[in-house]
Amino acid sequence: MRFDFITIFPRMFDPLLAEGVIARGVKQGLLEIRVWDLRDFASDRHRSTDDEAYGGGPGMVMLGEPVLRAVEEIGAGHIVMTSPQGRPFTQAVANELRDKQRLVFLCGRYEGFDHRVHEALRPDEISIGDFVVSGGELPAMLMADAVGRLVEGVVGNAGSVEEDSFFRGLLDYPHYTRPEELRGMRVPDILLSGHHENIRKWRKEQALRATAEKRPDLLETAELDDEAREILRRLGKF
Repeated sequence: MRFDFITIFPRMFDPLLAEGVIARGVKQGLLEIRVWDLRDFASDRHRSTDDEAYGGGPGMVMLGEPVLRAVEEIGAGHIVMTSPQGRPFTQAVANELRDKQRLVFLCGRYEGFDHRVHEALRPDEISIGDFVVSGGELPAMLMADAVGRLVEGVVGNAGSVEEDSFFRGLLDYPHYTRPEELRGMRVPDILLSGHHENIRKWRKEQALRATAEKRPDLLETAELDDEAREILRRLGKF
């Protein structure tokens, strides 16, 4: 799978290529990442990528021509525009994007892109939350991490991906490691029992309990089997 990032701050992506799961995926040849400096596609000697807005008002607007030229030159892909006006980024969206062969992220700044970029490219506008950050680079990296780790082989143990929070629409269950007792707090006895079926049921109940208490809205769309529904009924949450 390939990720292309179009940005005026290409060095912001250095950490993504240096450390972590995505960097490992690149080294393994499972992921390909290209970072493009939008200024290289500017048409003037000053390498301009923004200008004042027609009609006045504060802030600068990203020029449309360099963006369109960049997309034309680097080739086809599923174009993602990081935008507070976009659809919410969720695990379901990450799963959907994982099925694309190539994602091209448009990382905006200032007041955003000239609206004719939207009209010409019809990008998939995606928001990482109802808040504002200084630019699209961090949201793009966050989405790339969430999508890239779903590519087969990028995460060493595929089972760990399947047990992640939100993978099946639920929050995760609690995790413990050594020592068995930490400052008076003990690991639940069931996890030390070696009884795999009881452990599985306990973990499922804990995930359902956490979801019902912290994010009950997720239960409306979560994948619930008969056992899960019975657990929720017993917990008084269904």
